[in-house]
Amino acid sequence: MDDRGGEGMLRAAHTKWARWHKGSRLAPTGASTASAEQGLTADLLFSRLEGLEDQELPARPKPTKVTVVGVGNVGMACAQTILTQNLVDEIALVDVQTEKLRGEMLDLQHAAAFLPRVKIVADTNYSVTAHSDICIITAGARQRDGEDRMSLVERNFALFKNIIPELVKYSPHTILLVITNPVDILSWVSWKLSGLPPNRVIGSGTNLDTSRFRTLLGNHFNVSVHNVHATIVGEHGDSSVPLWSGVSVGGIPLVAFEKQHGITTDPEVFTKAHKYVVDGAYEVIKLKGYTSWAIGYSAAALVSSVLRNQRRVHPVSVLAQGFHGIDMEVYLSLPSMLGRNGVIAVANSVLLEDEAERLRKSAQAIWSIQSKLQF
Repeated sequence: MDDRGGEGMLRAAHTKWARWHKGSRLAPTGASTASAEQGLTADLLFSRLEGLEDQELPARPKPTKVTVVGVGNVGMACAQTILTQNLVDEIALVDVQTEKLRGEMLDLQHAAAFLPRVKIVADTNYSVTAHSDICIITAGARQRDGEDRMSLVERNFALFKNIIPELVKYSPHTILLVITNPVDILSWVSWKLSGLPPNRVIGSGTNLDTSRFRTLLGNHFNVSVHNVHATIVGEHGDSSVPLWSGVSVGGIPLVAFEKQHGITTDPEVFTKAHKYVVDGAYEVIKLKGYTSWAIGYSAAALVSSVLRNQRRVHPVSVLAQGFHGIDMEVYLSLPSMLGRNGVIAVANSVLLEDEAERLRKSAQAIWSIQSKLQF
């Protein structure tokens, strides 16, 4: 079946999903019945977001173009990894710091002899971002000593009110990729401010958390991280949820292996592993002052999946209302298939009840802050 056939199947599933997923905690109601009748199909494994646009996006202008808003450590790491991986034909940089912005642009341009041929432009005016396929937002205020999370959210909310409308003005068919923290709340803010359908507003979410998780497991079992399948969902933060029930190493599901061999793992081991993942960024910041390279590579992987229509599944922040019993309008990370239209579908992950309950608590943690914002 070609891509169009797959897209058609997912579109046909949209109506079913609107009935299925409201109030569902684990998987779509009726999935097992449908499976018995017709076997496992794409529309059972994946579901489209409500509000997802059904039509194909207009043909994108060529060459392919990505904008990075914010030329700090994270923004430049994103630009550098995208550039060296030859993912685009043009990169636009935007920042309010005129001299630093020009300096970063020139520094990249001077490496032209060693890089793929890419046009690199920069300006404080958002007109330079016109016709961007993807706009990556890394600009944001840093948390001050003693500042509570709500205060930080409000400062970045004010900043996004100036950024998002300008990006959409010059690139109405763009896909927004939000990296600025708190990423889940700001992804929701971006969706609200942009007027774009939810499939075209994505947060980097737990994509990097999941990489840290897989790296930890790979090191523990002395196996390549590419042979470790594990996912972290929920908030990009303290309330994230590692899905231990779905972890497999070299194709071996760990939970099933434990049961088969009568092995009982101390729950403290799981708690410490999750703490390592959550605290990973803090350790890097303590040692070098900031994080940059890992999030840069994470962003490049997401850009690659979208622009090359790879249909890879990433744990990214998406509109989660209706999934796994979440009734609040929040963005949080769920395994999502990415392609040229942004979020093509969300995986109907089968969670253990305690995992689903922790995911709902994670949504509540986000909502407790997000609901206080005033547009």
